Amino acid sequence: MPQLNAVENIFLGRHPVRNRLGFVDWKEMRRAAEDLLAKLGISFDLDVPVGRLSVALQQMVAIAKALSYDSDILIMDEPTSTLTDEEIENLFDLIRTLKSVGVSIIYVSHRLNELKEIADRVTVLRDGQYIGTFGVDEVTIDEIIHMMVGRNIEDKYPRVRTEPGRELLRVEGLKSGRRVQNVSFSVRAGEILGIAGLVGAGRTETARAIVGADAKEAGTVYVHGREVKINSPVDAVNCGIGLIPEDRKYQGLVLEMSVKGNATLPILSDLCSRWGFIDRPGEIDEVERLVRTLDIRTPTIDRKVEDLSGGNQQKVVLAKWFAKRCDVLIFDEPTRGVDVGAKIEIYNLMNELTRQGKAIIMISSEMPEVIGMSDRIIVMHDGYVVGELTAEEATQEKILSLIVQGEKGEKDDER
Repeated sequence: MPQLNAVENIFLGRHPVRNRLGFVDWKEMRRAAEDLLAKLGISFDLDVPVGRLSVALQQMVAIAKALSYDSDILIMDEPTSTLTDEEIENLFDLIRTLKSVGVSIIYVSHRLNELKEIADRVTVLRDGQYIGTFGVDEVTIDEIIHMMVGRNIEDKYPRVRTEPGRELLRVEGLKSGRRVQNVSFSVRAGEILGIAGLVGAGRTETARAIVGADAKEAGTVYVHGREVKINSPVDAVNCGIGLIPEDRKYQGLVLEMSVKGNATLPILSDLCSRWGFIDRPGEIDEVERLVRTLDIRTPTIDRKVEDLSGGNQQKVVLAKWFAKRCDVLIFDEPTRGVDVGAKIEIYNLMNELTRQGKAIIMISSEMPEVIGMSDRIIVMHDGYVVGELTAEEATQEKILSLIVQGEKGEKDDER
């Protein structure tokens, strides 16, 4: 419940009481919540509404809530999709402790290396069908991938590089809150610009400031060489900029609506007659074209988006901007929570967009993904751009080195 704080969410419907009159024991509830979160190695202001927390902290609150039930069986569905390496290790330590006291854990993940680290057995599903169950030491990662997608994946990051064209977007001196400080960069037609950095570096905040989701305090945005005023996401869309947000379920989709309803949200005005009536046959034709183009796996375009897999939900988010024909697309964590096969499909869609002359900005917490799919990479730390690398020179070590240099610069400034 986004309007409630972490303590209230963890014990929602199970508030401890002090006496027979039913008064809630807020002190005990807060202490129990602090203990649960301490086991996960995190601390933050527990009075802040969960809706104002980062996606990573929201995930940790959800994990703490699951732990609070003291269940014999615990199901974790993509628990690490938004977590830092340190938070993941804290979670794994807790999972090992739970296993040692007899708790059974069903762990759902598309991060296959994690399974090798904490699982005892692996069950593989493909398109809703059971493929098999194996001891974790009986199969390799490549064998699991082959069973998941039904084919060999030769290239995990199939970037097809094109010659960059004219500049489509330029940002100069962008400032928005503490997380976006004097950010400047440009991206050209046919190019993928990656933004790398650790959690809290300001990558998502930069994207939100560009599209007007967060207020800008300073800075200028140019589209096709012309200065534009973007004060809201509507302004951004009208300027040809689309954002695929990191939290697709709550920021990119209306889950209760159909595939058709979501895909055509940005173009409803284009489908309306002068009298305000929607051209339903035209709407259906457009959505069916998008479903074919993006290979969205749905029984019907009237199926609710909440019933689709994570990969197909992400494709519906993409469909909105395919329909709107935006020139600049910002992908924030585009493959989070999707399987290996869906990742490749999303990468190929990005390749197709650049072939069409679109410009892409890709934000990802997975450094191999940023390196594998980008033509250029800017590195952010604590709201600042601390360096830029070409695809040829980029390595994880060089990216981390730039981040460390940024941290050192901060400490020198403090002195």
